[in-house]
Amino acid sequence: MEYLNELNPVQREAVENITGASLVIAGAGSGKTRVLTYRIAHLLNKGVKPYSILALTFTNKAAREMKDRIAAVVGPQEAQSLWMGTFHSIFSKILRYEAEHLGFDSNFTIYDTQDSRNLYRAIIKEMQLDDKVYKANEVQNRISSAKNNLVTANAYAQNANAQKIDAQARRPLIFEIYKKYSQRCRKANAMDFDDLLLQTNILFKTKPEVLAKYQDKFKYVLVDEYQDTNYSQYLIVKKLAENHKNVCVVGDDAQSIYSFRGAKIENILNFRNDYPNYKLYKLEQNYRSTQNIVNAANSVIHKNKGQIKKVSFSENDIGDKIKVVKALTDHEEGYLVANDIFETRMREHCLYQDFAILYRTNAQSRIFEESLRKLNLPYKIYGGLSFYQRKEIKDLLAYCRMTVNPNDEEAIKRVINYPKRGIGATTISKIQDAAAQNASSMWDIICDLQNRSYGLNAGTISKLTKFTNLIKGFQSQLQTESAFDLANNIANTTGIIKEMYNDRSPEGVSRHENIQELLNGIQEFTQNALEEGKELHLPNFLEDVALLTDQDNDKDEDRDKVTLMTIHSAKGLEFKYLFIVGLEEELFPSQMATSTSQELEEERRLFYVALTRAEKRATLSFAKSRYKWGNMSYPRPSRFIREIDERFLEFGYEEAPAFSGNGSDNYNSQSEYEVPSQSGRFQQKKSFSSKPKLTKPLSRTKLSTNKNTDPNFTPSDPELIQPGMVVEHQRFGKGKVLQMEGNKPNIKATVFFQTVGQKQLLLKFAKLKIVG
Repeated sequence: MEYLNELNPVQREAVENITGASLVIAGAGSGKTRVLTYRIAHLLNKGVKPYSILALTFTNKAAREMKDRIAAVVGPQEAQSLWMGTFHSIFSKILRYEAEHLGFDSNFTIYDTQDSRNLYRAIIKEMQLDDKVYKANEVQNRISSAKNNLVTANAYAQNANAQKIDAQARRPLIFEIYKKYSQRCRKANAMDFDDLLLQTNILFKTKPEVLAKYQDKFKYVLVDEYQDTNYSQYLIVKKLAENHKNVCVVGDDAQSIYSFRGAKIENILNFRNDYPNYKLYKLEQNYRSTQNIVNAANSVIHKNKGQIKKVSFSENDIGDKIKVVKALTDHEEGYLVANDIFETRMREHCLYQDFAILYRTNAQSRIFEESLRKLNLPYKIYGGLSFYQRKEIKDLLAYCRMTVNPNDEEAIKRVINYPKRGIGATTISKIQDAAAQNASSMWDIICDLQNRSYGLNAGTISKLTKFTNLIKGFQSQLQTESAFDLANNIANTTGIIKEMYNDRSPEGVSRHENIQELLNGIQEFTQNALEEGKELHLPNFLEDVALLTDQDNDKDEDRDKVTLMTIHSAKGLEFKYLFIVGLEEELFPSQMATSTSQELEEERRLFYVALTRAEKRATLSFAKSRYKWGNMSYPRPSRFIREIDERFLEFGYEEAPAFSGNGSDNYNSQSEYEVPSQSGRFQQKKSFSSKPKLTKPLSRTKLSTNKNTDPNFTPSDPELIQPGMVVEHQRFGKGKVLQMEGNKPNIKATVFFQTVGQKQLLLKFAKLKIVG
């Protein structure tokens, strides 16, 4: 049993004590997988039959890796006989054996998310319900939540509270959709992913003899990532372990970050209540990170009240302090991070894959993608598409493309029935056929419908005419409106904004944020073009975007790339150099997750997860100004920076007294964040409120109204500006006027800014303030 010598004392104790209930609290980088793997190997070496061991994971990858490790210790045959896999894979296997008890055939189909959603969509259509109210994905999420809480269709229909909530949401017939969905699944001999867990619970409850068989079979039950289990999973584990009570769960309450998926942190916090004679093992040594990173993470997570106390420590090098970077704008934040990666790689001769940029929302990736491209740094989006390849982004850009070039066939096919306007596949097919027969474009055919019907009825022609009028209306504004104003108008008039805003599911919120971020980018383009005297119309923006997204089809599977990902996607990973970006109030922590103490504690756990991904160096960044729906906002730095003990921080700027990292438990929501004055010292103060603000659909914003300026910033008279002067720009900071050219009122000034380099600005628009 040489493998035992690879373990530290606490790990070894957790591996060797194989009987009874065990709770292994495994801090970040503490060797959790090794303990779980070696505990199973130890069971097998003690003579326990592999088929009597049930090991449950959350990913197939984790199960495969553990099986491979076990095979290396005890041999492949023993490892292959284990009941090890994800919850869904294991219980689908059991359900196939026992399907007849539930009225299913053993060859039932498993619907994936899209299969399930398509069925909901069909039922909603058949019931003649308004699909703008009964959105398939929202109905699916609602019923999924019910299933994970073991509420069947019949129980849901009889639940007064559920009916009340649905009535308030103007969807009183969800119970009827749930019933029909269940009936259709049964008729089709199909189950969705939620059904696999629900039906397993029903099986064990209604067929006690079947439950007894599996209770006897599985003498040892082990669960990985126990903090991520939902109620349905928790109950299955509890039932199966009821007789032998040889249950070992491994996890970290400090890394419970999936409540939006139904995970219940109470499952791990209340383990001692379910198994009073349990043994507790705390894996507190972090083998991944430096001492500074571990200590900083501890100082933040200790603010949470709902936790199993532990003190993680590291015996690695003390390491660098965590650097805090302040950027004037979100655009500058992207530049600073990309430049840091470039310089660190050159200086320390490391690989691109050693770097990761973590953000709270997918929408934040755009600025960092663009900044990395400008420095020719290769990157990959982990767990998601490149920003400009996401469906909602392509949809809005397709409208923009059609406005500029209505003969763009790919664009017209994408948006002709989005948002839905009753133009179906049959109609589109007829239009395509007519275009082919007449050697014309689809747009020409649609515009010709007043002369020829091309086999389409009057109702369809009316819908298509409304669509062409919509596009023609946008086209009439091409030369009179800025890129931002026109794109903003398109997003609102087409209904894209409304559709995104009304979908409050996690996926819908993400799409809404992505559309917001695209419009931020267009506003940024427009503002820069306006200040620099360049063309600021939609065709110019689309040309810029085309250059940004026109990437080579590199077939080389080169993994040496900078990683961009959300923090949720980063769980379980590690990187030598880590950047946690966008650390601002209402962004991280999210404005949608601070209404209760429980939500705020989960956001803090999310920050803990992010910080503990770092091995060697961590950098935290925030911006003083950021576009939100095309308007400039001035956020405060995240409370999470403030909660880190200042001994572990290094500020890359002069620190404001009100922003000292003293690790205080209290965070004054009305505290004053001090803004640098002309002298560069923190004297002038501006009060910011942290009260969450609901994001609303964009109203039409004219650039000429100048609503994006800080009320404390007063620009100087352009006629007073001369070469050699030091001036301040609201977004670019301080700079020196190098030269001026042209005649009034179109005088251009060349200014060198400390943050963004040389810029040529049109003085009448630039709004410069003379400071020296």
